[in-house]
Amino acid sequence: MRITLVGSRHFGVTTFNMLRQREVDIAKVVVHDRDDRLAAAARAAGIEVVVQADPKFVVAAEIAPNSDLIVTAHSHARITREALASAKLGGIGYHPSLLPRHRGIAAIEWTIKEGDPIAGGTIYHLADRMDAGAIAAQEWVFVKKGETARELWERALAPLGQKLLGEVIDYAKIHKSLPARPQDEQFATLAPSLAG
Repeated sequence: MRITLVGSRHFGVTTFNMLRQREVDIAKVVVHDRDDRLAAAARAAGIEVVVQADPKFVVAAEIAPNSDLIVTAHSHARITREALASAKLGGIGYHPSLLPRHRGIAAIEWTIKEGDPIAGGTIYHLADRMDAGAIAAQEWVFVKKGETARELWERALAPLGQKLLGEVIDYAKIHKSLPARPQDEQFATLAPSLAG
């Protein structure tokens, strides 16, 4: 399986390492910042690194030729329709909520703000609408009383993301396809940034 990885920061690096342990071919790593730790990890492993021309978008020219799948890991860039079409299976990402609940950049913060007793993670198909693609895998976790968004991410949601991404990658390697079930729009909520 040939993968283009789009991402950043710690979650990007842990995803990079998880993919390498699964012996998939990481053909290219796409980052928004050439000094990002994911870029450094990829360069150290001898893997081509491309910096996005526009930090808001990843375009088809930035995807490795003959990619089977695009995987995003802590990327806030939109993967264009042409870029998704350039990979045989399209693209998947991890969202730290039980989609369609808490679509948006501040999902974990909204989980805490709303007092949700459970949280979760979703591997979803990248699509035109943010966080709205079909679900490939999903699992829930309890939220501890008094837990901050960062504590919930580090304790439960980041490790869950690695586990679910790995399971979907394993499925794709065997079946040459991805699981997909549509999100139920009647339960969709938005999680815009709380900064302000």
